[in-house]
Amino acid sequence: MMTKQTNTIQSSLYHLSYTAIAATVAAIAAATSTALQLPVWAMFIGWVAFFTHGLNVRHTITNLICVWLGIAIGMAAGAALSTIGPTFGAGALPFVVFVVAMVVVSLRNLPKINNLLCYFLGLVSFFASHYTPSIENFSVLAGAATIGSIAGLTSLLIQNSTLNKTKSLQT
Repeated sequence: MMTKQTNTIQSSLYHLSYTAIAATVAAIAAATSTALQLPVWAMFIGWVAFFTHGLNVRHTITNLICVWLGIAIGMAAGAALSTIGPTFGAGALPFVVFVVAMVVVSLRNLPKINNLLCYFLGLVSFFASHYTPSIENFSVLAGAATIGSIAGLTSLLIQNSTLNKTKSLQT
């Protein structure tokens, strides 16, 4: 028979274990990103993207594709700003933002790759990086986001397999 105190201790240990797993996986993902010379902050964009929709392998891939497309759209917007900025002056930014917003928000109707949050996370990733548009820079941002999404999935899978077994032993 479980007492209220025993139940509270077990609940606290479960919470601590869940947190420790996530923290450990995050630390490994940060170390991996650093070792690969990828920005750790961009890795966490991928981690956040993982948790936006459907916590499984299929949605991890879908979410990542949306982030990658968001990065690519951001790069296209950056290139457009460089091209039309001298001609349009201060009007270039609002014009490009309008066009990008029209494109990205309209993608919500696509059958599979329709995660607007992930598109915007990709855009944020590109613009926060202050990188110039290039395949190399795309690879850096996409690689970091991929590590983050894989880390989020790994954390969840370890938490589910480890802690669900522990929880079933307690009942």
